[in-house]
Amino acid sequence: MICYRKLKMDDLPAFISLRIRQLIEEGAREDADLRPALMDYYLRHLADGTFVSWLALDGEKIVGTSGMSFVEKPPYFSCPTGRIGLLSSMYTEPAYRRQGIARELLSRVVEEARKHGCGAVQITASDMGVRLYTAFGFEKNKNFMQYKL
Repeated sequence: MICYRKLKMDDLPAFISLRIRQLIEEGAREDADLRPALMDYYLRHLADGTFVSWLALDGEKIVGTSGMSFVEKPPYFSCPTGRIGLLSSMYTEPAYRRQGIARELLSRVVEEARKHGCGAVQITASDMGVRLYTAFGFEKNKNFMQYKL
């Protein structure tokens, strides 16, 4: 039976391993050791409340992850609070996919964004995740651009 709970500091080593597995599965090249930077990020942002994650567990094993970072930018018409949730770390172990786990995790972190006062949630979706996010109600924004530094 799958149970859900929030990420705790003790979960970080396993959570980070799953995050790295997710990035590689999505096609990223493993050309740097991200573990120290990820640990630093999660420790700081879990502590100050600007990151939250819900986990799916089968017994003690983490089988699904989610993450929501809270950022603020100048308010705009479609987001008058200026508070935005940046969705990340949506990953389900292959053997546990197609069971509604990702949708449940997504529901829980979107609710966290709502409680935090966010007016929008954004994600850069993998090809695999587009169906989930579209079914949930996310819409594509054709204006999103990125400049790599």
